Amino acid sequence: MTAADLPSDVENGYRAERQLFDGDTGTFALALRQAIVRLLRGPYIDGVAEPRLWSTILDNRSAIADYFCEIFLILSLDPERKIAMLAPAEVDAVHTTAIQPRKPLRREETLLALRLRLLLDRHAGSGTDATISRAGAREILEEHRQPGSADDKRLEELTDASIHRLLSLRLLLPTELEGVYRVSSALAMALPFDHIDEIPPYLEALARSAGTLPADGDGGPDESGESDDDAGGTADGSDLMETGPMAVAEEEDDDL
Repeated sequence: MTAADLPSDVENGYRAERQLFDGDTGTFALALRQAIVRLLRGPYIDGVAEPRLWSTILDNRSAIADYFCEIFLILSLDPERKIAMLAPAEVDAVHTTAIQPRKPLRREETLLALRLRLLLDRHAGSGTDATISRAGAREILEEHRQPGSADDKRLEELTDASIHRLLSLRLLLPTELEGVYRVSSALAMALPFDHIDEIPPYLEALARSAGTLPADGDGGPDESGESDDDAGGTADGSDLMETGPMAVAEEEDDDL
């Protein structure tokens, strides 16, 4: 219930009771407003790690969904995995992007994320966490290394960069063991394939494609003078995760 559902005299008291600062005309309680801010910050809410926040979102999912629809965002929930995140609505009009989209994943980041998605699916229902070590991530990228590339130093750099990016998106989570990471359940929503057997063909096509960075290059500016990091895109045009839930926001990674 909001103030709009109440008689005017009760409405004034309702608003005053929830006034959190001078000039506050909002009707949501503090906990609900905090939940909305957390969703906006992204990249997702883990209900297992934060059960109270998850309960707030579930209890107010209709009000939250209505609020975000006003700014062209869609609330996505996975009750089984207890994951909540925002996805941008697809609107064919200008000025409908509420939050600055993140940069698309590079080729190696996408390859690693897809393989981790398969790993997550294999662990579903097992009662154990899906984990990956740095060495395991390196093996995955080595398996999909571009033909003719034999630069091991470059492979090490790509491994670290890919892990760092997935950590910043919280698709990988640190564990107590150094160099070992837990695969987040949110990856299933970030890569929403209808059937898990759709992933291997996608992997094969991506592995055959040209990468964002030259296999043995330094990722410097191209002929237009724009570096890969500035462009924020992928050379093969891959748009995986560009328009899904993880396209909305990316957690600050200054401390990583």
